[in-house]
Amino acid sequence: MMNKKIILLLPVFFVFMTLLPKELKANELLLKKEDRGEAVVELQEKLIALEYLHSNATGYYGELTEAAVRQMQQEFNLLADGVAGPQTIHQLKEVEKIARIVHGEARGEPYKGQVAVAAVVKNRLNSPDFPSSVEGVIYQTNAFTAVHDGQYNLTPTSTSYKAVRDAWNGWDPSEGATYYYNPTIATSEWIFNWTTPKFSIGSHLFAE
Repeated sequence: MMNKKIILLLPVFFVFMTLLPKELKANELLLKKEDRGEAVVELQEKLIALEYLHSNATGYYGELTEAAVRQMQQEFNLLADGVAGPQTIHQLKEVEKIARIVHGEARGEPYKGQVAVAAVVKNRLNSPDFPSSVEGVIYQTNAFTAVHDGQYNLTPTSTSYKAVRDAWNGWDPSEGATYYYNPTIATSEWIFNWTTPKFSIGSHLFAE
């Protein structure tokens, strides 16, 4: 008799479970409308920093979050379906890495100069003379002072994120430069001897 009751209750239990809001863990790589959890909060915080989402990070993946994800996907040439799948999550992580470079290397510089630093990263990614991945460009030996002295590990501001977004949307104040340096404090003989300076923005001299 007990077994029959269990069998009868099982379908009811499974229907009940499907009606519960889905709680997602941070290591899950697919977020979509109606999802909830810390992973959604993390996604929303990045979208807010990039100024795609203009609301609080509630942890609920509603219409506003879906629209913000879709806009981000369009600007970064991803499938604009409003679902934060592996490619979208990966792209947001890449943006954060570049924002860390901008913050570590150029905070305090004019905003144009911050966008120019982000553009240099993009230009390196598009150049056959540099690694083809964001991580490869960032961690190339002696490529960025911020990586060497630990400032890369500082939390980037929304301004740093916005600079990356503007650079990826086509604004390149560096005019194609693949190098930049502060001529008053640079100590590398290589940068002076093997690059061609173009112009300065703030304290940085951009070169190729």
